[in-house]
Amino acid sequence: MYMHYSMNNSNFNIKEKLKQIWQAGKEREAQKLAKNLNQNYLDLTTASINIEALALIPEENAKKAKALAVSLKNNNLAVAVVDLSLTETKEEIKNLEAKGFKLKIFIVSLKSFDYGFGFYKFISEKKNQITGKVGLEKEKFSEIRKKINSLKDFTELLSSAYEEKGDVAEILEIIFAGALINRASDIHLESEEKSVNLKIRVDGLMRKVFSGIEKEFYEHLLSRIKLLSGLKINIHDEPQDGRFTIEFPEKKIETRIAIAPSEFGEVIVMRLLDPDSINISLISLGLRTDDLKIIENELKKPNGLILNTGPTGSGKTTTLYAFLSHKKNPEIKLITIEDPIEYHMEGIEQTQVDAESGYTFATGLRSLMRQDPDVILVGEIRDKETAEIGIQAALTGHLVFSTIHANASSGAIPRLLDLGVKATSIGPALNLIIGQRLVRRLCPDCKKTKSIEPDLESKIRSFLKKLPSRASAEQYNDIKIYEAVGCDKCGNFGYKGRIAIYELLIVDNSLEELIAQEAGEPRIQELASKQGMTTMQQDGILKTISGITTFDEVENVTGPLEWQ
Repeated sequence: MYMHYSMNNSNFNIKEKLKQIWQAGKEREAQKLAKNLNQNYLDLTTASINIEALALIPEENAKKAKALAVSLKNNNLAVAVVDLSLTETKEEIKNLEAKGFKLKIFIVSLKSFDYGFGFYKFISEKKNQITGKVGLEKEKFSEIRKKINSLKDFTELLSSAYEEKGDVAEILEIIFAGALINRASDIHLESEEKSVNLKIRVDGLMRKVFSGIEKEFYEHLLSRIKLLSGLKINIHDEPQDGRFTIEFPEKKIETRIAIAPSEFGEVIVMRLLDPDSINISLISLGLRTDDLKIIENELKKPNGLILNTGPTGSGKTTTLYAFLSHKKNPEIKLITIEDPIEYHMEGIEQTQVDAESGYTFATGLRSLMRQDPDVILVGEIRDKETAEIGIQAALTGHLVFSTIHANASSGAIPRLLDLGVKATSIGPALNLIIGQRLVRRLCPDCKKTKSIEPDLESKIRSFLKKLPSRASAEQYNDIKIYEAVGCDKCGNFGYKGRIAIYELLIVDNSLEELIAQEAGEPRIQELASKQGMTTMQQDGILKTISGITTFDEVENVTGPLEWQ
């Protein structure tokens, strides 16, 4: 028994030795080939293989081309190949160069290639490319969060990392984390003649974070963002749009990317779509009690059209999403058609406009009508066809929410008429028109009371007396106004977050008659005033004397205050 075991063991050692000799011979052949081709040689069994780089070549392509991307630093890509003469290999190299990578070719043996190819098992089956996702490890994010408590901290940490020649991945991690911690809605990279500036938008206003990013480093940063977004690296003179996901430890944030050429190079805007911003109830919208009751009553109706007006960035989508959440019920079907889907909501069927395939708001809405929905959200009414289908849906037993660009609620009807919609169809379909803007909230931790001049107090008292009865002016008898100060909790801005100011125009019989007459905006506004509608500016003034915002904020978004 012992003798038998010894012979088998000896045979095994001999076979293993021969295998090693054979492999060493193959490695020498690869080295010789590399020398003859004036290329570099690499042994992947001892080299470090970067999974992120590996994912740049789809697994099936790598198998056919016998080529692996093994290292990526900034825009420099190391590619290991078995045979440079293969057609598939040449095509893959050409594809990578077309994407803007600077390639360094390494010759490897077939055995070495097989070893490296085995690393594909570490790449997610769903994401076989370096696009679509960037993650921050919990420990890394916690470390950054401890260092950033304000915009100033963000600037200092980013400056330090940049001066220490941090790599692109590290700098991006700090940018994304710093933007989230400072509650930014957008990240802007603006190219100037000699350098690039980084800014973020917080509560609607731009804040400079860092200036003086060198153009060479910016090119690497730009390439990295393009890769994540699935955009073409080598295109510099055309606008490109994309998106990817930032995976923070506590949540995922969808990021929409817009890159455009400018005088001094490409500029980038990254919009951060925080899912927390849509987890909002009707009460949290900031509606006064009387307006809240109107909204609740309108949402109880089984059919009709509710339109929301306001410029881009005025919170219209958030308001309509809150309506959807309020209506969400297993017993009814809710469907949306959006451009694009900004936030994903559980329990609601969401579809997205795709112009290239002919799926527009109009064609999509017509298709959705065959899905037997109870509630429909149409992202925006842009043309006559979409408006007419939406109105028809409202008239045939569906509750429809949508937005339309108008400066005030009274401007929605003239806008529909301008699109070519028949006046006789608008009135019976419309239930409610909303106008809204966003104003910054005073930071509750540092705001302080401000003395009221006698003239201002007199104006406020007179204003309250003339308010519509439903606004319950008596609750504002104890007038107090506050001013912004600034503290660590609000980043020394004095404001923290935003709140909407609203006006609600109810479509009753009197308004229907005006619509049928194709009345203009002034007559509609006059009727709204008789109805008892509180305007956006009036709502803003009430929020100011309630200690929520300031007169300056209200004036910035609604114009000079009209006290009469």
